[in-house]
Amino acid sequence: MNAKKVGLAGALVVSLASPAGAQTLTVEKARAIVTPFYEALNRPAEKDVAKLLEQATSSDWMSCGSNDACVPREKVIVGFKSRGATLPDLKWEIKEVLVAGDRIIIRGEGSGTPSGTFLGIPAAGKSFKIMAIDVHTIEDGKIKRTYHVEDWAGAMRQLNGAPN
Repeated sequence: MNAKKVGLAGALVVSLASPAGAQTLTVEKARAIVTPFYEALNRPAEKDVAKLLEQATSSDWMSCGSNDACVPREKVIVGFKSRGATLPDLKWEIKEVLVAGDRIIIRGEGSGTPSGTFLGIPAAGKSFKIMAIDVHTIEDGKIKRTYHVEDWAGAMRQLNGAPN
């Protein structure tokens, strides 16, 4: 077999093994996909959270706070709005974007000052700043599933005035 036929056969195998229209996910593309999602988290009481999440996520997107506890987009929208009412200055900042195949990993930072009882702690004018890690699986240019971990115990310590 000559080199030209081997090269063509190899290209055919690669194209058949890849999903139709699949493109390499770059950090820039990843950032563009997740930006509306994080925009929905920033001061959500002031935003059209549903529209932003619909822009970033698939209709069957699931948000998972643990391996087995996942909720659909509609419940997340209600949760974002509720959290925004208690944390009017809520801010989620993207600190780092990593791409691994069809996954986008975000190291982020959340901060806010509760205006009412939050995490069982009465409002006292104190703020928190915590780290979060999100792993988003992307399908057809939208977030299909998100696994997330936030340091809410650290937020509780800060709101109670304990050292972090």
